Amino acid sequence: MKTCLVVDDSSVIRKVARRILESFNFHIVEAEDGEKALDACKRELPDAVLLDWNMPVMDGYEFLRNLRRMPGGDQPKVVFCTTENDVAHIARALHAGANEYIMKPFDKDIVTAKFQEIGLI
Repeated sequence: MKTCLVVDDSSVIRKVARRILESFNFHIVEAEDGEKALDACKRELPDAVLLDWNMPVMDGYEFLRNLRRMPGGDQPKVVFCTTENDVAHIARALHAGANEYIMKPFDKDIVTAKFQEIGLI
C-alpha cells in the first residue's frame, strides 16, 4: 500500500484529502505544519506528499527544500495544494522540487488527474 503524507494546517482540508486518497488505497499520514511533516519523513518517507504552502511553524516551501536535501528525499512525489495561484509561486514550487500543483478548492477529479500525471494512480 502506498503512503501519502497530507500536510495542511486545516483539519478540514486534511479530512477531505484523506477521504479522496483513501479511496485509491493510500495509507494516510497527517501533519499540520512543515516541521511535523519533516519529522514524519525522518521516521519513514512516504510515496507522496500533498502539501499546503501557508502554514505556521514551517511553511510548505521550506518543508520541500528540507525534504529534497534528506537522504532519499528526492523520491516522494510532491503535489503542492494551495490558494497561491500566481505564476511566481508555481515556478518557485516546481524549482524547489514539487512534481505538481493543485489549486484550492479541489475535488476528487482534480486530485485524481494530478496523481495520475505523476504516476501514483
